Amino acid sequence: MFQSKNTWVNDFIKATSLGVLFTLISTETLAQTNPMAQTDGSWAETGKPVAQTGQRAINNLPNPYETQRFFGTLPGGRRWGSVSAVDIDVDGVHVWAGDRCGNNQCATTPEIDPIVKLDPTGRVVNQLGAGEIVWPHGIDVDHEGNVWIADARLASESEINENPAAANLGSAVLKFSSDGELLLTIGTPGEIGDPPTHLTDPNDVLIAPNGRIFIAETHGAQFQNEPGLDTKSRITMWEPDGTYIGHFGEYGWEDGQFRSPHGLAMDSQGRLFVADRGNNRIQIFTQDGEWLDTWYQFSRISGIHIDPANDMLYAIDSESDENYNPGGWRKGLRVGNARNGEVQYFIPEHVSTVRPSGMGGVGAMGEGVTVDRHGNIYAGDVGIFKGMTRFVPRLIPR
Repeated sequence: MFQSKNTWVNDFIKATSLGVLFTLISTETLAQTNPMAQTDGSWAETGKPVAQTGQRAINNLPNPYETQRFFGTLPGGRRWGSVSAVDIDVDGVHVWAGDRCGNNQCATTPEIDPIVKLDPTGRVVNQLGAGEIVWPHGIDVDHEGNVWIADARLASESEINENPAAANLGSAVLKFSSDGELLLTIGTPGEIGDPPTHLTDPNDVLIAPNGRIFIAETHGAQFQNEPGLDTKSRITMWEPDGTYIGHFGEYGWEDGQFRSPHGLAMDSQGRLFVADRGNNRIQIFTQDGEWLDTWYQFSRISGIHIDPANDMLYAIDSESDENYNPGGWRKGLRVGNARNGEVQYFIPEHVSTVRPSGMGGVGAMGEGVTVDRHGNIYAGDVGIFKGMTRFVPRLIPR
């Protein structure tokens, strides 16, 4: 409880004929095995019990999606930076994205609008947030069309030296109208701390149908092996007007604990899904913070989206390798059922022949994920690949 969709066609046919199907393995049946000896901040390095050891890596599933790289063109010849914040507009067609201003330079380029709205052709039709955001990490568009941004870090000393105004930005959640007016701020921009007055490096924000606000903190916790000031790992809850309600969760490995809750989603039943990236799992809660279940079959998730119309769950993994998620897990995007936990499709990582990418291992995949009303998936890319990718469902029955 809280406190106070080529060769992929053949692959698809082959996989379908073999009847490949992976179903939910509940946490109650997962083997609890011995700790693994390991290195700084990685899963293997923590020396803590690896709860998902009994969960077989889910990589060999049909991929019925066509990959369309380099979706979207920014205005003025501007090049995309990393994108982790993506969400569909209330019209179900346009997509909002948070660009980190090239090489994470929003703090020193206050003239750039980091938040952009793109039409289905990839043309920017709206933009906002210039001079108000350091590191757009999470985003949610509420039912009124307002755009909420989780600004996940403070400006560095060198950034402040270059742009002194950046000292008063970051580590806050900002609510903008669709035309860019700042309507509400949660936290104290430029400072970290505890609610009700402060936040600590918020990863994501989600607005429930009833208007309640959920914020996931803290970004750097997954790299820490012991609790500390930068390992808050909590979900805070707020009234629609920004009044603090309370929080649940803390740093740790047990059910109800987190190591950097990195993304948030809600299903048609109103259950809150938390991408607990540092612990390689999803945790499910009631809106009051009561723990319901823990799922490991979607891998090490950076971003999560649930389509409320059909409860399809989209989980994007940008970090898996033998260090951060041992056992053969691949980076990629897993699509499944939020009602029963079945993983149905796997979109593999982008492969780079230039140099190693991501957290190690092969290829790279994005962090942010969202879906339009036609079932097209939009991913925000980070690392060696930047910008956005669209995945079009070519072989999914309708």
